Amino acid sequence: MSEARAATEKLHAELHGLGVTTAYEVGDDETISVWIGLVVRYRDGFYRWQEGPVKRRHLGTDPVGCAMRVARRYQELQADIPLWWDDLARELRGAPVQDYP
Repeated sequence: MSEARAATEKLHAELHGLGVTTAYEVGDDETISVWIGLVVRYRDGFYRWQEGPVKRRHLGTDPVGCAMRVARRYQELQADIPLWWDDLARELRGAPVQDYP
């Protein structure tokens, strides 16, 4: 098992434990999609997460801490859907998702 896959699996398990059950691995052994526009990648010893134009990183040796930060941001996004979400959703999924966050 590769380092990236092991780190991704640990993060996914931690996110699930924190109640982020919609997160899924995209199949490249290094990327987890938490929510549309909120993605975490493991590369070069760091979890690198991006939400819209904002990019963050967290040490790859701390999946618990990273999961807590990502889960917190996920909850914030769910409570107050950002303006960029509508445009991104239409681009990625098409116009029928207008009312589905």
